[in-house]
Amino acid sequence: MAEPVTEFTAPGEGVELSGEYAGEGPPVVLLHGLTATRRYVVMGSSALARAGFHVISYDARGHGRSNPAPARDAYTYALLARDLEEVIAWHAPGRVVLAGASMGAHTALRFALEHPGRVAALVLITPGYDPEASDSPEAFAGWDALSRGLREGGVEGFIRAYDLERIAEPWRATVETAMRQRIAAHEHPHAVADALEAVPRSRPFGDFSELAAIACPVAVIGSRDEADPGHPLELARGYAQALPTSRLIVEESGSPIAWQGGRVSRVIAELALESAREDG
Repeated sequence: MAEPVTEFTAPGEGVELSGEYAGEGPPVVLLHGLTATRRYVVMGSSALARAGFHVISYDARGHGRSNPAPARDAYTYALLARDLEEVIAWHAPGRVVLAGASMGAHTALRFALEHPGRVAALVLITPGYDPEASDSPEAFAGWDALSRGLREGGVEGFIRAYDLERIAEPWRATVETAMRQRIAAHEHPHAVADALEAVPRSRPFGDFSELAAIACPVAVIGSRDEADPGHPLELARGYAQALPTSRLIVEESGSPIAWQGGRVSRVIAELALESAREDG
């Protein structure tokens, strides 16, 4: 039986954020990726709440049912981390487990670097930010095309701007269906278009050496490139190597673990329990 879900609104840094919580116990905060909503971390699974955790999730600024940012460029990781700080202050005082996918993973890292005493453990799902990548205008052309496609053509414009040909053929239809569902879930698609321009240009941290300061238990969930080339497995390995207490988790074959809410929930629960044991 699923745990009852309570919806909430919380003030962020200049925005109002829409979220929900369920369950009682140690707090776990879920952070979704760019163009996603709060559903797309554990894919609607209620396993964490049933397992005895207080699960908090919310739509990032401009996404889902949260308000757009006050300016087109106000989607930086500094602001995303401030939003997270506000949500934690309202709903999860004390130490928390953070589990984030892509943009959410980078936001969680930014927060952990700024507030190490507040984070009990981190689960980083398919990180996509590469601190060693070029920041030339050409490097952001694909993101700008997606933004323009969404702004001018809605869901269909976004799909046309996305290069589905780079997805291995067995996964292509699944990826397209998931993208259509994700984009259609936003109340403010132009705000998501703004985020598509601003978030990739923001840096959650400067280089991998900074991650050596994170001492809490960390799990990095990677995906193989055939299904998810936008989040390269080699980059996930780079995160796992840079984080001194981390382990890399990746599927041997078949559907990516990152797409399986129950399996992701188990990784989060196991790491949270490990952190609790270490805390004594």
